[in-house]
Amino acid sequence: MGIFGRKRGSAAEGRPAGAEDVEDDAADAAEPEDQLSDTAEGPFDVADAEDDGIPRIDLGSVKVPVPDGSQVQVEMDPEAGGVRAVHVVTEQGQITVSAYAAPRTGGLWREVGTELADQLRADGAKVNIGRGQWGLELSAIVGDVALRFVGVDGPRWMLRGVIAGPQSQSAQAPEVLRAIVRHTVVDRGNSPMPVRTPLTITLPEAVAQHIAEQAEQQG
Repeated sequence: MGIFGRKRGSAAEGRPAGAEDVEDDAADAAEPEDQLSDTAEGPFDVADAEDDGIPRIDLGSVKVPVPDGSQVQVEMDPEAGGVRAVHVVTEQGQITVSAYAAPRTGGLWREVGTELADQLRADGAKVNIGRGQWGLELSAIVGDVALRFVGVDGPRWMLRGVIAGPQSQSAQAPEVLRAIVRHTVVDRGNSPMPVRTPLTITLPEAVAQHIAEQAEQQG
């Protein structure tokens, strides 16, 4: 997919309060179910990322590429007062990329993806499970909307991407999603945190100021 120019050279929901799965350095020797992200292909840990000239929006824990012709939408959480999600809207659908704390051994996406498939089926969706570049991929049909989920296990993080769009675009949507995930940079930070904890999203100052001004006008 060439929507981001030249290539570089070299659904997980937060677990309910009280969950006690925490990263454990002693588990480093265990074998992961799926191979961790190949840093030559992306997505990239911030420690391995190079300056490739690809335009990205810096959301703190993730730096997400923004293709030409796409729009960025911010979804706020009125109750918590923070950012719930940031979406990249393309012709093929709305893409959301989220990062979560994960064990050093990897394998979290297989677990989360299986749970996600079960939940979608319970909600009446038609679900298919396949295998892509990073392992498990899910496709689902919910009403008139086609969904595709991919996940990547990185060093102490898991990245999940989803695209939701019309069924008429379902053939092109997966590769658009993969291209964005492939060029995303994850900044996990060094603080210990429970497995599956969503990594904090922060907005660029200009975007945050614009949203604050809009809220003030509406208020």
